[in-house]
Amino acid sequence: MAAIFFFFLLPLSTATIPVTLAKSSANPFTEKAALIRYWNRKVSNNLPHPSFIVSKLTPLSAVDASIFSTIAAVDPSNLSTHLASFCALAALLCSSDLTPSLSTHPADSDFTKYENRNFTNYGNEAAGGLSSFKNYSDGLNVPFDTFRRYGRNSAGHDDSFSFYSPDGNVVTANFTSYGSSTAGGIDNFASYDHSSNVPDLGFANYAAEGNGRAAGFSLYSGDANSGDQSFSGYGKNGNGVITAFASYGNNSNVIGSRFANYGEDGNVNNDTFASYGDNGNMPENSFRSYGSGTNAGTDKFTSYRDQSNVGDDSFASYVKGGNDATAEFNKYGKSFNQGSDVFKGYGEGSGNDHINFKSYFGDNTTFKAYAKTGIDFKSYHNSSSSQISTSAVMRPGMNRWVEPGKFFRESSLKKGTVMPMPDIRDRMPPRSFLPRSIAGKIPFSAADVVGIFKIPLGTAMARAVYSTVGDCERSPSRGESKRCAASAEDMIDFAVSVLGSDVAVKSTKNTEGSNENILIGEVKGLNGGKVTSSVSCHQSLFPYLVYYCHSVPLVRVYEAEIMAVDSKKKINQGIAICHIDTSDWSPTHGAFVALGPGPGKIEVCHWIFEGDMTWTIADRL
Repeated sequence: MAAIFFFFLLPLSTATIPVTLAKSSANPFTEKAALIRYWNRKVSNNLPHPSFIVSKLTPLSAVDASIFSTIAAVDPSNLSTHLASFCALAALLCSSDLTPSLSTHPADSDFTKYENRNFTNYGNEAAGGLSSFKNYSDGLNVPFDTFRRYGRNSAGHDDSFSFYSPDGNVVTANFTSYGSSTAGGIDNFASYDHSSNVPDLGFANYAAEGNGRAAGFSLYSGDANSGDQSFSGYGKNGNGVITAFASYGNNSNVIGSRFANYGEDGNVNNDTFASYGDNGNMPENSFRSYGSGTNAGTDKFTSYRDQSNVGDDSFASYVKGGNDATAEFNKYGKSFNQGSDVFKGYGEGSGNDHINFKSYFGDNTTFKAYAKTGIDFKSYHNSSSSQISTSAVMRPGMNRWVEPGKFFRESSLKKGTVMPMPDIRDRMPPRSFLPRSIAGKIPFSAADVVGIFKIPLGTAMARAVYSTVGDCERSPSRGESKRCAASAEDMIDFAVSVLGSDVAVKSTKNTEGSNENILIGEVKGLNGGKVTSSVSCHQSLFPYLVYYCHSVPLVRVYEAEIMAVDSKKKINQGIAICHIDTSDWSPTHGAFVALGPGPGKIEVCHWIFEGDMTWTIADRL
């Protein structure tokens, strides 16, 4: 059987090679102390080293670093052999084998507060009983769970995934061939992946060839950030399968869902998408070959994508070739900003189907090669025409929503201003820098990093690694200098090369005021408020800390007291950067969507978020 993996921040553990733990950052024989000495040599002032960056420095002792550097020098792939000790001692985001598969199955099983387990072939051919995964993987960082071939050929067995993986970060869950060929039973995914960051969920061949099995995805992925979810082959060849997606992806940010071959060739399947994607930000959903060839099934999209921002849905070959199927789009797509919908091959070749668009809202909808009979457009709303739009196009930069307070004008940075603050919390998992002596020996190649750190392909983490490397390999924009800093030494060197040796690094002190209105207190312009240059560095998702750093010419940088509106008490010390020259920015940039009027016509300001930082010429006032 192929090995299955999961991700987590490894705790300190027994090393597989002779290593010693550093007892204190004050110890001069640690890599952290060596980095501070390097900083002092490269930077000419004696300013304090901010805790927000010192806390990210490697905890490795000099001896440990020397050992791992020697291993990497011979062959970087050899680090995989010592991955457990390497990740534990260097505080990295790493992988390890899952626990052995739990293949036995009592009639009733309680997996409350379990985490990172392998349920391959678990519960196959079970008769009756209940398995509960309540508060499973609660609050974990990068949980990876596999329910491969779970519950196959079972009869009347119920499963509950209540509050599964809440507050997780970079969640990956695999429900491959879950519930295939089952008879009866109920699956409950209540509050699944609630408030998680970057959920990556796969329900491949879920309940395929099932008979009368019911699944409820209630409050699924609510308040989630980004993420991709795949229901590939879900309910295929099923008989009487009932699925309810109630409050799926509500209040989520950029959720992408794919329902490929969902319910294909099913018999009397009933699916309900009630309040699906409500209040979401740019949800993207694809229903490819959904319900094709079904017999007498019923699909209901009630209040689908209601009050969402933009959003793009594709119904390719939806209910194509079906017989006596019923689909209802009731109050579909009443978005805050109109999205775009494509119904390609919708209901084409079907017999005696009943497809009803009741109170359907859409200005950017294309119906291509759809069935000419059996479709009723009742109360179809299109603000530009009473006819079905067949060639609607969304103009670039229009119909977009930007989080309040994400961008603002320089005039807002004055005492007494009340303004919204965006969510500036760092949603990345905690990791440390590697010292240059090690990071410099690891090829900055996605394939190499995935291999060395044993990251399973197809997971959210693997995709993040490829995305990070791709961003770093991108050519700089006109006038931009950039560098991906894979070590703290790299970051210092780049900042000094752009700004000179008299530099300081700044970041907003904490996250107080996020998602609230704030009151601006005393404001101080760095370097006397003069136009200057800076180097901004943004975190990337990687097993060890990597920062995307780029030069930012013609800016003003401010320190501002952030006060509570009601109590007038100081709650934060914010760092804001104002870009004076925006002439090279794209007209579709979110700043112009939020503020208008366009590139080169206004300055644009934003806060430095938690986890990010900006290097400036040291302020001597």
